[in-house]
Amino acid sequence: MTADRPARVEDVHELALAMPHVTVVDGGKGNAIYQVGGKSFVFFRTPRPDAVDPETGERLTDVIVFWVESEADKLALVQDGSTPFFTTPHFDGHPSVLVRASRLEELSRQELAEVVQDAWLAQASRRRAAWLAEHGSWYYSRTSSAAPLRT
Repeated sequence: MTADRPARVEDVHELALAMPHVTVVDGGKGNAIYQVGGKSFVFFRTPRPDAVDPETGERLTDVIVFWVESEADKLALVQDGSTPFFTTPHFDGHPSVLVRASRLEELSRQELAEVVQDAWLAQASRRRAAWLAEHGSWYYSRTSSAAPLRT
């Protein structure tokens, strides 16, 4: 498995689980919610009226939410037309971006790893983030093919 292949839904699960101190909570409809310290950092969203297919008007069934560090990070992702990230009015003022699972292949696995790592860092305590900064390269070489954290 290489980091430069197209990302898949399975990678979201693998990468989120590879982060330290992660728990998985089942949402009300069986959707996976990945948490660190009781705070969600990645979750598979249930269909909602604010995220619909522009052609059919049907609610999107494959939306994944990733936390981001700041509004600036969010805007950088959603305003870059080369990425599959988007937002809806429901998430105005919320530090997160959305992506459809059906569009994950527009990202490389390496890019997805960075998004998951950044989501984890946005929600992790300083103590946990410091641990990861100290052990990052060792941790990733032992748990997955994800790249070490960006510094």
